[in-house]
Amino acid sequence: MKCECCKKTDATIHLTQVIDGEVKKLNLCQVCAQQNGIDLNSPISITDVLLGLGNPSADADKKSEGSEFDLSCSRCQMTRSEFKKRARLGCPECYKAFMGELSAITHAMHHSRQHVGKIPARQGNAARVTALIAALQKDIETAISKEEYEIAANLRDKIRSIKEAAELETAGGSDDA
Repeated sequence: MKCECCKKTDATIHLTQVIDGEVKKLNLCQVCAQQNGIDLNSPISITDVLLGLGNPSADADKKSEGSEFDLSCSRCQMTRSEFKKRARLGCPECYKAFMGELSAITHAMHHSRQHVGKIPARQGNAARVTALIAALQKDIETAISKEEYEIAANLRDKIRSIKEAAELETAGGSDDA
């Protein structure tokens, strides 16, 4: 099997990723893997993989440039490299200090910038309706601030119809009990 990057050398590194039940495979030769930041001679933590930081020499280059990789927490003094090694934060202020890294990790794990959690089966539909209405109300506020009153009125009407449908569903569901 040939490397999917250079298409010349035999692939010796096989990466597999499962996203939403779909399996994606990547076959690379050692040279292409190293060029893409995967260092096979050192251990890679999960945060390294999620942040694309598998190559320690690349990190050293970035540190020497004086970029955001010189971060440290103002409260507990945890550095970015300590965070990478431990994959745990030291204090509540670390969330602010390492927001960029945490955002990237969250997006890589959940395929979204916001964790939505699980909804109990009994409250599932009601919780979804409430969240939808809250999002639409936020959109109304945005439209009003931009003086887009027709859009705001359409969103208001949409909220009313959603509430009416939810009330009908609730009323219909109570007859069966």
